[in-house]
Amino acid sequence: MKFFADTAEIADIRDLADTGLLDGVTTNPSLIHKSGRNFLEVIREIAAIVDGPVSAEVVATHHADMMREAEVLKKLGDNICIKLPLTLDGLKTCKALTAQGIQTNVTLCFSANQALLAAKAGATYISPFVGRLDDMGQDGIELIDDIRTIYDNYDFKTQILVASVRHPIHVLQAAKIGADVATMPPAVIKALANHALTDKGLATFLSDWQKTGQSIL
Repeated sequence: MKFFADTAEIADIRDLADTGLLDGVTTNPSLIHKSGRNFLEVIREIAAIVDGPVSAEVVATHHADMMREAEVLKKLGDNICIKLPLTLDGLKTCKALTAQGIQTNVTLCFSANQALLAAKAGATYISPFVGRLDDMGQDGIELIDDIRTIYDNYDFKTQILVASVRHPIHVLQAAKIGADVATMPPAVIKALANHALTDKGLATFLSDWQKTGQSIL
């Protein structure tokens, strides 16, 4: 499974990139607003830090305007992936950009039927929002399972990019199903490494090492 950071905070992205565990970055208008910075400048900077795809989202709602915005965004880096809403205009734009060889990420997916349409439009990634479905009392991970089954039935190449990830359990469940990517806040990526027994074991090892009176350096 690939790990994408869902953030526009440059310091967090650099920190994760240094671990070698970061495969890409996703952004959206809300994350850009939270950063308080200029949208184009942030995307250009992220694209220079990360080798993998960087999702930059259009804000237009009509196909022609989406295409014009995509022209601007794709010039920000060779690894830019155009993020589009799962609407008919968004799918039309997805089809057109895919034909040009441009990576696309179709976002705000909440049903398997929507995911099927995105795959037919040639999306590089489909972003189902598991956390938001959970918030409504639905099973977000069940949607991932449905999409995986449909995509495998027809050998669709669109990658399942699990979004709205709230905690490590979402990551585990999605990985067991066979999702291709999980995009999550930096805090969730870091939490994947945490376990109380790891901390306890390390504390014991360090305590016993001090008692030997030895030094490696």
